[in-house]
Amino acid sequence: MAITGSGSLTMSLSILAISAAFLLKGAAESMTDVEGQNLGTDNVSVVEGETATISCRVKNNDGSVIQLLNPNRQTIYFRDVRPLKDSRFQLVNFSDNELRVSLSNVSLSDEGRYVCQLYTDPPQEAYADITVLVPPGSPIIESREDVVREGNETELTCTAMGSKPPASIRWMKGEQELTGETTLEETYDRMYTVISRVRIAVTKEDDGVPVDCIIDHPAAKDLQAQRHLEVLYKPEVKIVVTYPEGLTREGDNLDLTCIAEGKPHPHQINWLRVDEDVPPHAVVTGSDLYIENLNKSYNGTYRCVASNAVGEAYDDYILYVYDAPTTTPTPTTNPDNMQDSRAGEGAPQKIDHAVIGGVVAVVMFAILCALIVLGRYFARHKGTYFTHEAKGADDAADADTAIINAEGGHNNTDEKKEYYI
Repeated sequence: MAITGSGSLTMSLSILAISAAFLLKGAAESMTDVEGQNLGTDNVSVVEGETATISCRVKNNDGSVIQLLNPNRQTIYFRDVRPLKDSRFQLVNFSDNELRVSLSNVSLSDEGRYVCQLYTDPPQEAYADITVLVPPGSPIIESREDVVREGNETELTCTAMGSKPPASIRWMKGEQELTGETTLEETYDRMYTVISRVRIAVTKEDDGVPVDCIIDHPAAKDLQAQRHLEVLYKPEVKIVVTYPEGLTREGDNLDLTCIAEGKPHPHQINWLRVDEDVPPHAVVTGSDLYIENLNKSYNGTYRCVASNAVGEAYDDYILYVYDAPTTTPTPTTNPDNMQDSRAGEGAPQKIDHAVIGGVVAVVMFAILCALIVLGRYFARHKGTYFTHEAKGADDAADADTAIINAEGGHNNTDEKKEYYI
């Protein structure tokens, strides 16, 4: 930075300020920590390209002059006058108690210790360190190979270039944090390049999982790069029974489907019967196995084998054929119909009990009626007998005749009558 002036007054003041600064440097530095010092300032951190503000503050100023010097101890502002030609410095505020100056479009060359000076007796100085922060460029993430087989190890590299101070790098695989190895390189312009490497032993569950390289730096936010793992793995095989839904019985048909997933997709699917031949009339169509009219000779273990470029895998189905049902199975119904069926089954039982009770009542009533009729019969039969016996005595002319008639003599034999009900 060069010193210039717009007139003789400005030039004179600049020369005077510079001369006084050099003459009083030793004394001022020795008084920096003197008790009762009333000159103060603050350190400043600023991102490259942004604006820094330096404030020289005085408590209870008695009218002494305030000035601001650059790291080369050149005067930037003397009171409210700027001797320097650099227009990036602008006066923000000037009073007896403060000199505040802004520096726009900060670059690395502006970094250093700035001096606030107060011309008192003895003179006082305070120091403001400007630190320029340079954010790294966009991180670059690379993989040792594009795809990796399950069970193998892959290496990822993340690079954060051109930062100040050095950036720190974190790794995340999904929700899991990983630990990487970091290398730091310093460039000629006081910048830093950070390289981090992480090694991952992959499984088939890692296929498609994102791996993030996250940059932490005071001059940058939300700076990261991402790469998805691509993992090759052998097939996963599962046999599904399409028909029947329940037990396999003699005479039934059997339909099996083999589901195989892998990366790459399985290029071959085969059916076999462990230790025996597949029944001759079994039909294999792609991933389906169909056997009709089952019998117990088909019992055994049926295996589906799938393979791809990584390897092969299989799943087994054990067939056991049960006897055919001897009775017609009860048709299945929904719960409402089952309740109706149970209600219908209970109704005849209620009717049977009612009929039995009615029959018993009728029988008892008939027995009672029979007893009444028999009682009346015996009672009337006895009365009639005695009545007709008595008639013989009533019709006799004397006592002997009456006795004879009452005992059933010949005279009344033809008149005796008996009545039966």
